[in-house]
Amino acid sequence: MLAILLVLLTVAVVIWRPLGIGPARAATLGALAALATGVVHLGDLPTLWHATWNATLSLVGLIVLSLLLDAAGLFRWAALHVARWGGGSGRRLLALLVVFSAVVAALFANDGGVLILTPIVLELAALLELNRAATLTVALAVGFVVDAASLPLTVSNLTNIIAADAFRLGFGPYAGVMLPVDAAVVLACLGTLLLVYGRTLPRRYDLTALPDPASAVKSWGVFRTGWLVTPLLLAGAFLAEGHGVPLSAVVGTCAVIVWIVAARSGNVGSRAVLRSAPWNVVAFSLAMYTVVYGLRGAGVTGAYGAWLAGWAAHGTLPAVLASGLSVAGLSAGLNNLPALLTAILGIQGSGVSGHAQQALVYGAVVGADIGPKLTPIGSLATLLWLHVLKGRGLSVSWGEYLRAGLVLTPPVLLVGLIALWLRLG
Repeated sequence: MLAILLVLLTVAVVIWRPLGIGPARAATLGALAALATGVVHLGDLPTLWHATWNATLSLVGLIVLSLLLDAAGLFRWAALHVARWGGGSGRRLLALLVVFSAVVAALFANDGGVLILTPIVLELAALLELNRAATLTVALAVGFVVDAASLPLTVSNLTNIIAADAFRLGFGPYAGVMLPVDAAVVLACLGTLLLVYGRTLPRRYDLTALPDPASAVKSWGVFRTGWLVTPLLLAGAFLAEGHGVPLSAVVGTCAVIVWIVAARSGNVGSRAVLRSAPWNVVAFSLAMYTVVYGLRGAGVTGAYGAWLAGWAAHGTLPAVLASGLSVAGLSAGLNNLPALLTAILGIQGSGVSGHAQQALVYGAVVGADIGPKLTPIGSLATLLWLHVLKGRGLSVSWGEYLRAGLVLTPPVLLVGLIALWLRLG
């Protein structure tokens, strides 16, 4: 009970931030409490660090890379082109924004995507003079999709990297499973958004209100380097796994290359980008895993793993649904990082292996990426999205978000899980 109480209290402080306590500090306090009470032992810390360091440093590197490219104007340039490709049709614009958001999330992670694209899409809505309802719809096209469609690559979400590290899922094999699943999820996102919110969009918008995309570029050197580095990042991630090179080294090298170009250009605040990088995510990830690790000693993850193993014994579909739906529910109520960590510990202790283990692991990832969208507290990306909207004058209440999340999330989650089942066979 003490282990469960510590997890619940830590998550509550992370979400509600009493006295201005940030997520990293809240998780650290929870970890210290777990160590002080004996729920977790000091001897466990090397194991916990080994499980999280690569994932968290990879995420930091991806966000630094995306912030540098954003400061150079690459994403605004791309967004203006997307708006022009919309041809003045509001529904076509939404479709293109969904695809654009999914691509950015896939390459630069969901947290980086929401921080970068949310301000850009709000600026675009202002340029096109969209009303509040239409502005919220295009903002949802970013805020919902960057999480829900962050499945295709290990680099697309912190949870993906942690799961891949825990079960030694290579970059190529992981992408082979999840790329088609993500394609189905993107289509489900688009169809659901159009069905629910399509009527809020203007039938036509004025293309002449859009500036020349080239005017958004602040540094052509960084801009061109970004286009060069992105395919190198993917190739490096694919090739590195066969040589024992960690993903964080590949991402970090790409970020350093772009940072050097940015520092020499003089048009991008490279030092400011480094200062604004989310270094505290390393402490947050390690501390949160420490708190959740206490559930293992308390027998909670063992019982959960046995429950999952029981479903996995009945076939791939029951395994995928049991893992995905349970992690989605835990993510919506607790936040997706502790939910996934709980699932990882449960699966590792379940005794399940081979194809059945794959079904449980990939199902957990789908649940951890899509399930959080049910509630405002499901993921840090959603909380960041709401914070950015409020800072830009578009306040969305938790009740308003819940209504959207409850309508959008279930069909997209089910499509993702069914697509995964079909892919695994």
